[in-house]
Amino acid sequence: MITIEPHIKALIFDCDGTLADTMPMHYLAWRATTQANGGDFPEDVFYGTGGMPSEDIVELLNKKYGYSMDPNQIAKDKEQMFLDCYLNQVQPIEPILAIAKAYHGQLPLAVATGGIPKITTKTLQTIGAWDLFETIVTAHDVTHGKPAPDTYLEAARRLNVSPQLCHAFEDTDLGVQSAEKAGMTVTDVRKLLQNGQGG
Repeated sequence: MITIEPHIKALIFDCDGTLADTMPMHYLAWRATTQANGGDFPEDVFYGTGGMPSEDIVELLNKKYGYSMDPNQIAKDKEQMFLDCYLNQVQPIEPILAIAKAYHGQLPLAVATGGIPKITTKTLQTIGAWDLFETIVTAHDVTHGKPAPDTYLEAARRLNVSPQLCHAFEDTDLGVQSAEKAGMTVTDVRKLLQNGQGG
């Protein structure tokens, strides 16, 4: 188990790729949806968008490849495909979920995600983590998604804890940037998991 500094008063977790091993399934849903609409979504490009709201991802693809996909419709189609075809394959990332469980009831906990409410709720329920968190901030709750700090700042506001007293857990470069811009210390769970640390 990692050591949380004594001054930290709240923990805030990203969801996809941090608490739940969803990123491969999200990629499959994205690729199938974009291909059905005459486009494609290379895997390396996908992993560079980790944490971004879905509509922003479609706009990025349109700009990068000259597509004219409707951001709102493609985002809806992709999220529905994820729910229908891939949600049941989602597994928890046990070492990170173990941290949340260990601090549940000791520190306020929140989720700060670039996902949408419906997907985030079902993902947390699937991995048995729904009841651990006081609040969940999604892409629908902020004007600017990650890497802007808004998602993490809103989570801290809802927990009534200064951002400087919050510690974040993230798995993407954009997410780490978001938490750092909010003034929080951050654990990059990719490094944690590579080192075999955690629960």
